[in-house]
Amino acid sequence: MKTTKLILASLFAAIAFTSCSNDDSEQDQEAAVPTIDKIELGLGNNEAATIGQDFHFNAEVTAADKIENVQVKIIQRSTETYSKVWSHEITWTQYADAKNATVHKHFDIPEDAAEGKYDFIIIVNDKNGSKLEVKKNLTIYKLENIPVNPVASVFTVFINDAFLYRKGKFSNADAKFKNNDIFSSQVTLEGVKGDGIMYLLLINKNNKHNPESVDQIDFSKVIVYDVFEHKNVADAGQFSNVPWDGTNFTRETPKLTIGAAKDNNVPVPQDLTANKSWTSGSYTFLVLYKNTTYNINFSQSLELPFAL
Repeated sequence: MKTTKLILASLFAAIAFTSCSNDDSEQDQEAAVPTIDKIELGLGNNEAATIGQDFHFNAEVTAADKIENVQVKIIQRSTETYSKVWSHEITWTQYADAKNATVHKHFDIPEDAAEGKYDFIIIVNDKNGSKLEVKKNLTIYKLENIPVNPVASVFTVFINDAFLYRKGKFSNADAKFKNNDIFSSQVTLEGVKGDGIMYLLLINKNNKHNPESVDQIDFSKVIVYDVFEHKNVADAGQFSNVPWDGTNFTRETPKLTIGAAKDNNVPVPQDLTANKSWTSGSYTFLVLYKNTTYNINFSQSLELPFAL
């Protein structure tokens, strides 16, 4: 009898242990969900979009097991009023089976979108059956209702004070910047007010640095040709690094000698020799503007050949 009781007790203990182990395993599996980091909605992460215009989305995703897909949904709120019922959904499957992924996307906000405040929902589906949902804020504007809408009306590049690029065309398709050539540029934006700052950068493509907003600039990987800012502009109008008052230019066109030891960064120029910044190859001439009053960003770029 005692032996039988011992056997039964051992059996119950084994069953209980197995049950606890299974519960622990199930709990571990339930806890294994994807993670997400470095979410950006809109250029400069301003959580704003414009109907019919390009929209920037970025997120760093890590799966618990492997990614099945990544989705975004733009959903209207019950507490808001809209001109019509509208929603939008995108599913990206190209990240399937990856453990980690940088989801960096640009897509147009559809023309039929309704202006207003939305929930922007990011969903990461994992192949282990779990999923992660993150809700962010997004404001969608009609183009005419954006507080500021920077657009480049002048975008020129000079080589040794002669036009190399203007009005969307190169004057000499074979020209290449060489050591001791003089680089200069005028960039004029329309439709800005309040406070803002503009960086004009040269970036060697070998550096694999592609900032999309002022806040993303890694200054160790760029050559600053010019920095210029505006403050307390009451009405939307022009902003240029070579401003014109209707009679005269009120600021000289900055110049940068190719191969120079220092760039034009302010308040402290960077040491280009120490950074080994000048090498042959393709460079990106990149204009980045941030309106700090309204957190609106602008960028435009051009590829330039260098033979150093």
